[in-house]
Order: sequence, then C-alpha cells, then structure tokens
Amino acid sequence: MTAMDRRLLTHANWSLLGFTVILFLIGVANLYSASGVRMDDGIMIAPFYQKQLLWGLVGLVCMAACTMFEYRHLRALALPVFVLSIILLAMVPVAGKTVYGAKRWLDFGLFNLQPSEIAKITTLLMGASLLSRYKDSLKWRDLVFLLVVLAIPCAFIFFQPDLGTTLLLLALLACMILYHGVRAYVFKTCCLILPLTLPMSWFIMKDYQKERILTFLDPSRDLQGAGYHITQSQIAIGSGQMWGKGFQGGTQSLLRFLPEKHTDFAVAVFSEEWGFLGCLVLLILFCCFFLCIIYTIRNAKDSFGSILCAGVFFYFFWQILINIGMVVGLMPVVGVPLPFISYGGTATIVNFIMLGLVMNVSMRRFMFKMS
Repeated sequence: MTAMDRRLLTHANWSLLGFTVILFLIGVANLYSASGVRMDDGIMIAPFYQKQLLWGLVGLVCMAACTMFEYRHLRALALPVFVLSIILLAMVPVAGKTVYGAKRWLDFGLFNLQPSEIAKITTLLMGASLLSRYKDSLKWRDLVFLLVVLAIPCAFIFFQPDLGTTLLLLALLACMILYHGVRAYVFKTCCLILPLTLPMSWFIMKDYQKERILTFLDPSRDLQGAGYHITQSQIAIGSGQMWGKGFQGGTQSLLRFLPEKHTDFAVAVFSEEWGFLGCLVLLILFCCFFLCIIYTIRNAKDSFGSILCAGVFFYFFWQILINIGMVVGLMPVVGVPLPFISYGGTATIVNFIMLGLVMNVSMRRFMFKMS
C-alpha cells in the first residue's frame, strides 16, 4: 500500500460507512420479519431479506468502486450519463414493464431496471456540475436555464406515472439551488409565484393521484379502498405503543392486514414490533448518518464536491421525511421507500452509490485547495 493509499483511507468517512451498515442490517432484519406470513403450521418466510442482502453486497461493491477515482472527473461525465438516463426514461413508455398499473421498469431478462432510480444519480451529478460553474448567486437567466435542463427527467418520471419520485427530484433540485444561492429578488419572486402556480398541478394529475390526496385530507372517505393503506399503517404503528410487540410479534404484518409491508410501509412493521422507543433509536441513527454527511460537506475543498455532497444529503433527507410522513398519515401516499429499510434492488444500489460519492469527496479533501 502506497503512502497516497494510506492517506486516502485515513481521510475516509468511516463513521458514515458504519452507520450505513447498521441501518442496512436493521433493514434486513426488519424485512425478515416483514416477509413472514402466519400459517396453520407456523410462519412462512418469503425470500425478500435474502435478495436484499445480495443487493446490499452489490451496493457495497459499487460504493467501493465510486471511491477509486478522483470525483472531479465526474464533472466531465455528468452530461453524457444525464443524456443516457433520459434515453432510458424515454424507452419506458415504449418498452417498459407494467407493475401495479404503472410502467416504470425495463426488463433485461436477468433483471429489471428502474430508470427513474438511475435518473436520481444523473440528475444530482448534472445539477452539481452546472451549479459549480456559477461563482455568484443565480440570476433569473441562470435559474431558468437550470430548471429547463433538470426538469426533463422529472417530466418523464411524472408521466410514468411516479409522483413520489418526481416530488423527490424537484425537492432535491430546489434545495441544491438554494444551497448554492440565488439573488434575493429571485428568491422573493419565487416565493410569491410558487403558491399561485402549485394548484395548477391538480389538473395534470392522474385520477388515482388525486384520490390519494383527497384520502390524505380525509382517510375515512374510502377505508376499504384508497384509505386502506394509511389506516392499516396507523393501526400497526399505534399498536406498537411504547415497547412494541417484539420481533415477529406484529399481528398487522403477520396476518397480512398491512399492505406493501416490505417496501413503502416497512417502517410500520418496525414500529409495531419495537414501539416508540425503537423508532426513536432508528431516528437517532438516521440523525447520526446525516451528521456524517454534513461533516463531509463542511470539509469539502471545492464547490463541486460540496454541492455534490449537499445533494446527497437532501436526497436522503427528503426520502426519509416523505416516507415517514406518509406512513404516519402526515403526507399523501406517494410510493417513496425508506432508505436501507425498505426492500428494493435498484434503490439499494443507488443509495450505496450516493454514499460512495460522499466517501470519495471525504477521502480526497486534502488534495485540493479551497475553491
């Protein structure tokens, strides 16, 4: 091992890796429990947790691969991979695979690829690349150019339809732009325009998306239909009380009352089994996870690295906020998974790649002067 390799390893954000592995293992254990179904002769376990372990190992390899090169090379690659992701998104309406009424996947035989997950990485890279070119706060011309370019994948994803991922990307881009900075008059004007234009989105939503929002406002209007998910989720969370029912002790999960218990509502299973205190520990782990990313943001030596890590921070922040808010009934059900806790192959790999980018910036912060 060379002196450079030792120095890179010394500067790596090992705390971030540690908290990530802990959260992932908690997610695997939770999936093991969520995969159980009570039968007459015992509990049958579906193989979701085994697949998740495999995806986690692949994700760790991808994470390690993301630390092998100097991250500033990504600025040159941002445009080509961004265009590639748009091509993949454009293929979905033509050759996509329909699941639960939505066409979001491309079937490559051995595996299914969800281009919207790839678009999260490429949009983040493109946003960081473009924003790092501006030395001063953004003017109207700069902001409009950024929005036109970065809204292209959002439009494709919205019409799949995938409202959750669309909202996530829009929130991510808005936070990255605010992190970089905009002129005061631009910010004030946007604050006035946004509340006026937001209601117009109602007229381009699908019927089921409108139904989800109406059910969010009044869950009792369709308890056996659109309101079933959130009602069962709240019952599961409430029944956990302070201490929970113990591992594989959740009745809502084992008796199959709770839908999507291994994906969007995985945290409801966790809450029923481990109660309020268990959820508090989980939130503390996520807070420590965020603090590790903030440490890298503060110590990044160039604007591209700083904006890139800030984008990763906002990516995880909004996913966690939307998922938990959705599960407890504070937000509409939009299908956003909880990082490292919910099941998902492409999503798991993307999560590890995102953290690989943060690790890359952390490892090379001694190589550059502040810019």
